[in-house]
Amino acid sequence: MRFDLVDLQLFIAVADARSITRGALAAHLALASASARIKGLEDALGVMLLKRGRRGVELTAAGESLLDHARVVIHHVDAMRGDLAAFASGAKASVHLLANTSGLSEHLPKALAAFLRAHPDTNVDVEERESTDIAAAIATGAADLGFAAEHALPENVERFVFSEDRLTLVTARRGTFAGRRQIDFQEVADHDFVGLTNSTALQLHIAKHAARLGMRLRFRARLRDFDAICQMVAADVGIAVVPEAAARRCAQSMPIATVRIRDSWANRKLVICARSFKSLPRPAKQLVEHLRSAAQ
Repeated sequence: MRFDLVDLQLFIAVADARSITRGALAAHLALASASARIKGLEDALGVMLLKRGRRGVELTAAGESLLDHARVVIHHVDAMRGDLAAFASGAKASVHLLANTSGLSEHLPKALAAFLRAHPDTNVDVEERESTDIAAAIATGAADLGFAAEHALPENVERFVFSEDRLTLVTARRGTFAGRRQIDFQEVADHDFVGLTNSTALQLHIAKHAARLGMRLRFRARLRDFDAICQMVAADVGIAVVPEAAARRCAQSMPIATVRIRDSWANRKLVICARSFKSLPRPAKQLVEHLRSAAQ
């Protein structure tokens, strides 16, 4: 088989655009050159990769398989370039970790700090994403490691449980629901909320399940962190949904009460996930082993 990285990058661009013309433009190639490269790929592999039509192209089953592998190859090449660039800047390695809101704010900082102390030559770049986005990135090879809610992951993604992440309702200590031990989320539909900004992964998760219940949540304020949210709740501005770990921590210093949400979506297992733990670069493997030992 004779093809190169330019062929794979072109094929990804064509697949994403569903058009050889637009794919060639994205890959900075002339249309004739792009067409010849795609034909060369098909000849080298001995299969049709694209179904060509008036409105563009569609991937064949073989094309879908090649796209999956091509994304993995290009991702690893990009990771290699990043690691080598890090060497040039004085750092020895870098690990890219995608994490949901709860993981980023409540569960990961302590474990990551311990890892970074033990591995001074490794950097960790953590990016916040919603769990479903993390699952897609891991499954397609666009990212090495993820920290996500287990329910969002497809079966072919490897994982291990890091911690439980129950979402809980937080109310002022003398608020309407303060005396309750449990509640169905639909019961709070008519009440004012304090929440995270719309761009955060957890807020998207809550909004999605509220919409499924036919609820339109009314927000008095949107803030960036759980401590600020709980301070607003303590002042009886509204109620909020936050991770139980954050609620317990804030309840030690603020006049708030917690109420367990009965809905199944509020009880999540947070996992460390990868397409294949064995095939990870060495720095990522070291981080995985550290997080495995730190798992609760």
